[in-house]
Amino acid sequence: MRWALPLVVLVGLVAALLTWTRLGPAAPPATDVPIVVYLLDNGFHSDLALPRAALERRGGALGRAVETLAPGDWILVGWGDARFYVDQSPISDRLPDGARAFFRPGNPSVVMLDPEADDPRARHAPDRRAALHLTPVAFDRMADRIEASLDLSSGAPRVAAARPGDDARFFASRETFSILHLCNHWTAGVLNAGGVTIRPARSIFSSEVMRAVQAAELDTAVPHA
Repeated sequence: MRWALPLVVLVGLVAALLTWTRLGPAAPPATDVPIVVYLLDNGFHSDLALPRAALERRGGALGRAVETLAPGDWILVGWGDARFYVDQSPISDRLPDGARAFFRPGNPSVVMLDPEADDPRARHAPDRRAALHLTPVAFDRMADRIEASLDLSSGAPRVAAARPGDDARFFASRETFSILHLCNHWTAGVLNAGGVTIRPARSIFSSEVMRAVQAAELDTAVPHA
């Protein structure tokens, strides 16, 4: 059976891809006060909640973008298709556009920056959040990865979309969205830059991203200061 050997090789390649784990960068010595960030999971999409003060203190293009936002001590950060992600109409009305976003390659994308006044623990259930304690160096690496996604071709971050009555701003991204590079893939990449070991191929699901953070055992219930 001449087809048997190629089939075995193909199965082996798929198994290797699904189990491939990308290690995060080596963590520097924890000599500084850690910066707490949160992974948020709504069941299919993942966001990050980052402290505004740390982002503004870091500066750079990302810090300047944050400075333009409405008040709020926390910044929710996410990424997605430039149309489907921004649109908040009923999902049943957006199915054709969702299919377009998934299956057409090269779709424009946006980085969401959404200021929130409340601590993430007050707005998100314990099973929908996980906390990370990052050194300042690891936090900077994570912020660098977010900033690298911004389209700076005009010299500064550019707001591509906003929703009426909503403080979230959607900044043009240099990356493209498709089923090969979804929101959870992007979040996984940002977390990996901050030192979290993660499986890129499986990060199509938000639950896989959450498991990677929990496996890092960086704490899921940070006590109030």
